[in-house]
Amino acid sequence: MTLAGHSSQAPAESAASDREIVLSRVFDAPRELVFKAWTDSRHVAEWWGPNGFTTTVHEMDVRPGGVWRFVMHSPDGVDFDNKIVFHEVVEPERLVFTHSSGEVGDAGFESIVTFVDEGGKTRLTLRQLYATVAEREYVAREYHAVEMGHQTFDRFAGYLAMRAA
Repeated sequence: MTLAGHSSQAPAESAASDREIVLSRVFDAPRELVFKAWTDSRHVAEWWGPNGFTTTVHEMDVRPGGVWRFVMHSPDGVDFDNKIVFHEVVEPERLVFTHSSGEVGDAGFESIVTFVDEGGKTRLTLRQLYATVAEREYVAREYHAVEMGHQTFDRFAGYLAMRAA
């Protein structure tokens, strides 16, 4: 994926596929720290989610077949249950998982997160692949997935900056 014209600090979205949402940003932190902050429940609870959200982690077992269950609490008091099942974990390079609400019948979507070293900084790319174009469009429109993803990346950048200070 080419992100020409985007500054290294600005998030970028690309429609690599009409069923995909892709977000990418270079974080000013070493790859090992970025990976750890993305996969350790003590870190994740401090930054995960869009502006105003908090996250309660119930379990986080980052290994193939492992499960991460958490609840995102919105500023207006709505709770969003989440379940992630990891399929591939290559520390500190790559995560592949299915993300759903955990409800029966919710197949969720597939995600691939890559962590690429760029001279002491880290390019994190999150690819979300939905089963259909309509599903992708629904999530983008109704849940503002792209904007919420940018906000989550902003919070992550702020958290990493605090950790580096």
